[in-house]
Amino acid sequence: MADDVASAEAEEEMVLAAPPGEEKKEEAAGAPAWMATFADLVTLLMCFFVLLFAMSTTQQETYKELVQSLRSALGAQAVPESGTREGLTMHAVPSEEPSENQLVDELGAMVEKEMEDIVSEVRELVLFNKLGGEVSVTKTEDGVVITMSDLLLFAQGGTTLSEKGRDILKKVASVLSKLAYHVKIKGHTDSSPISSSMFPSNWELSSARASTVVRL
Repeated sequence: MADDVASAEAEEEMVLAAPPGEEKKEEAAGAPAWMATFADLVTLLMCFFVLLFAMSTTQQETYKELVQSLRSALGAQAVPESGTREGLTMHAVPSEEPSENQLVDELGAMVEKEMEDIVSEVRELVLFNKLGGEVSVTKTEDGVVITMSDLLLFAQGGTTLSEKGRDILKKVASVLSKLAYHVKIKGHTDSSPISSSMFPSNWELSSARASTVVRL
């Protein structure tokens, strides 16, 4: 009788007890916390390298455009790839891409030559028109400075261009228009103070003179 009761309790315990290893399986069902952090880190690294690649590609394209622009400006001819024509054999000539320092030097030399050409042409214009005492041309770090006397362009205290001044300004403008550079025009007056309803001070007079030259 006692053996039957013990057997029944053992069977009941076997029915109610969880199978061995089930708790371990339930614990292993969820991924460890460090796996989520690691996955986020890998994703961020991938995004970072994609951005680096995109930026590198853009810089290379920009660099190639700059090189092509400089070659066009300097008159450089493209070297044809290997090919054949009747009676003529052509081979591709390997060319080295110029460095950034070389490009800067070439661009600086080109600008320097253009500045010297402007100075030379304007000085020839001044000599031809016998304006040595009224027009001066100098080359500075900021560019070419052309200075004209006020009496060559305007009557004292006035803003109307003289015929001689109008003619010389048009000739100078034809020289400057050959190149795509910015031109700054500054008006000046003599030291005689002026005060009128139209020009309360020399400042207004000089500004009006500069405006007249711009509108020529």
